[in-house]
Amino acid sequence: MTPAPALTPDLVTAAARCADGWIALRRRTGRVPGVQTAVLFADRVVSSGAHGLADVERGAPLTGQHLFRIASHSKTFTATALLQLAEQGRLRLDDPLSTHLPWTVQAGPQLARATLRELLSHGAGLVRDGHDGGFWQLRAPFPDAGGLRAIAADSAAVLPRGERFKYSNIAYGLLGLVVEAAGGRPYAEVVTTRILQPLGLRDTACEYDPDRAGDYATGYSALSYADTRIPIEHVDTRALAAATGFGSTATDVVRWAAAHFLGDERLLDDDSKRLAQREEWVVDPDEADGRGYGLGFAVERIGDRRLVGHGGGYPGHITKTLFDPVARLAVAVATNCIDGPAAEMAAGTVKLVDLFARHAAGTGDDPQLERFTGRFASLWGVLDVVRCGGALLALDPAQADPTAHVVELAVDVSSGVEALRVVRDGGYGSHGELWPVTFGADGSVVELRGPSAMTMRPVEEVTAEVARLDRVRARTS
Repeated sequence: MTPAPALTPDLVTAAARCADGWIALRRRTGRVPGVQTAVLFADRVVSSGAHGLADVERGAPLTGQHLFRIASHSKTFTATALLQLAEQGRLRLDDPLSTHLPWTVQAGPQLARATLRELLSHGAGLVRDGHDGGFWQLRAPFPDAGGLRAIAADSAAVLPRGERFKYSNIAYGLLGLVVEAAGGRPYAEVVTTRILQPLGLRDTACEYDPDRAGDYATGYSALSYADTRIPIEHVDTRALAAATGFGSTATDVVRWAAAHFLGDERLLDDDSKRLAQREEWVVDPDEADGRGYGLGFAVERIGDRRLVGHGGGYPGHITKTLFDPVARLAVAVATNCIDGPAAEMAAGTVKLVDLFARHAAGTGDDPQLERFTGRFASLWGVLDVVRCGGALLALDPAQADPTAHVVELAVDVSSGVEALRVVRDGGYGSHGELWPVTFGADGSVVELRGPSAMTMRPVEEVTAEVARLDRVRARTS
């Protein structure tokens, strides 16, 4: 496998800036109420963005301080707490569940004998959400501890242990009870004192905090079954907090991810981190997509980069985090609608980082190219011209994958005017052609004759022009 390209702070910062503009456009065209993002490299948050609205009805702009329900990211906290307890000898990952929850013996031998490792890796064969998941639509409260015990006793063992990867929120609810039993305190107290406080994650909590109700971004329904979205109330996830209850910000989440970089031993030693981040299971054996699952952490590959992280789906909020524990890169995206494209946006950000790194390699750094950059529009759409070190690229920011169609450009003055020559493009594109550029008195681009020799101008000008028109009329001369 080809190594992932090397990263530098300047490259990651430039790529994150490009990703922020792409995400802003995708949010608007996808009618997503709000998107919050953060990118961290090494030990520094290099980008933090917020686009759209936290509350549509009130017209409240989204900020980087608004809280999101990060849902199944909760599993990464639960797994970390259990690994801490294992490091201290207070439990073993191969302990049967009944060692810490003796009542599971009455629920049947498969549940009682399932090991903590099997539950952590979703290999215990347990039911995903019980046999009535109405709480996911707010038609019933999330189960309390008694309700969780009832679910565990109600034919929770669906498949044989160790047969395949089978995701289970019930498994992680039970692991939350194990954290309490081995930690000797309530789950939230164990996680807060052992994880949140040491890392200074002040905007992260194990459950919905009614005292901060006004800080949460309002969550919204999907557009797949209606023309408009409606708000969804926040609720307490009770005994499933260890599986899906956490709330946070994108910035706090990338800082959380940084604690799982190799060499960072604030929470776990590297042996424990490697154990958590290695693939225990292939998620879909029939699909060669490189997705796996470790102990509380999902694993996937984007290009040549192996990434760890998790996604989260809560009624009204969809979130995604990806991090490279070796390169020390972390990306988090939070959206406040139930069909939010958080996974697409996180993956696209990583792709842009690697695109910038690959194209900048060996080209040096040419700040003079910056004068050609910007977002330009024509009747047909928009185009981003970006600088990667000493290289210029044109990207289509309206695409779900911003790196799917990349045009390579070079400055050319052979015609007597400044222009960009297309040095690489697809067969249907403008390969080999010149794109003349006109600069204004202030040195900024005022016109670019781009693909198909169409005039493109800064997007703000085209947006303002379209707003003044009632239709596009044909010119006869």
